[in-house]
Amino acid sequence: MVLDENERVGDSWRTRWDSLRLFTPAQYDGLPGWRFPAPRWSFPTKDEMADYMEAYVARFELDVRTGVKIDRVSKQDGRFVIEADSDSFAADNVVVATGSHRVPRLPEFAVDLDPRIIQLHSSEYRSPAQLREGPVLIVGLGNSGAEIGFELVRTRPTCISGNPYGEIPVPHGSRRFRVAFPLLRLFWHRVLNKSNPIGRKLGPNAGKDPLIRTKTKQLAEAGADRVGRVIGLRNGLPLLDDDRVLDVPNVVWCTGFREDFSWIDLPIFAEDGKPRHERGVVEAEAGLYFVGLIFQYSVTSDVLPGVGRDAEHVAKHIASRSHAHRVVPGVDVQDRPGDVLGVVRQEI
Repeated sequence: MVLDENERVGDSWRTRWDSLRLFTPAQYDGLPGWRFPAPRWSFPTKDEMADYMEAYVARFELDVRTGVKIDRVSKQDGRFVIEADSDSFAADNVVVATGSHRVPRLPEFAVDLDPRIIQLHSSEYRSPAQLREGPVLIVGLGNSGAEIGFELVRTRPTCISGNPYGEIPVPHGSRRFRVAFPLLRLFWHRVLNKSNPIGRKLGPNAGKDPLIRTKTKQLAEAGADRVGRVIGLRNGLPLLDDDRVLDVPNVVWCTGFREDFSWIDLPIFAEDGKPRHERGVVEAEAGLYFVGLIFQYSVTSDVLPGVGRDAEHVAKHIASRSHAHRVVPGVDVQDRPGDVLGVVRQEI
């Protein structure tokens, strides 16, 4: 059984901004057992990805319960208890597949921004129609900031605060990209992982993605104005590190996300709040697993082209536990697989 807080399978993709396309080619976007139904080197829209996930669930008759928000996971009498709204579930195995890009990260001073300013996190942004007339400040220059900024600069003055964590050195979707991408993926997937010194050294930078499709040169040519870092507010307006104040009617925070596992009431977390695990397997609580964490095993662990390997590792570990004999009152069970419940707050 899979529990998903969204009302419809795929909604975590549908609710992203309207013009979003995946950065990875369709040939790398499929889930196990069914390739993505699109030309290999095309880049699906977010709605196409959502529809594919919905069709995938139907195709393989997966037991997905939507509209179920998990409030707490704990353990009682040797089994996991999952409390959700007015219902509860029990299972021998629980897979936490909530992903790493869930809770918007905002600077503390954002709450004090002048109320006349429209402010949106990238997770709330859909289209330019949400904003007031006039300039916009984009805070954060990762891929979301670059993509949203490139869209907005076509219709209004656009300032972008932040510096990218590098750039892919070939034009996205070009012939050179088609040659380079499989090699880059091989490096991210097979080299930058926890099994070797290079991966263990560079892996902690996972999540700091280089610009993939929209580069700084394209933003400059389109007319976007790069400004300094936003360090706070002055009289309710954004204050830059060069002491300039930007009087803008719109701010879009492209400042990323943070993890939140406060709903897991189990002693499995390190001092930094991250779960202790080995490739998604939590040894301290047998039967508890994670999939989709940043650098769970490799740099690709939190994205579609890489999460399948981690899912397979977890599934095999669950299968190895399934041979334990359990007696259910009134039912003769021999070597019955343990119940598995997947918690999906945001689909990976």
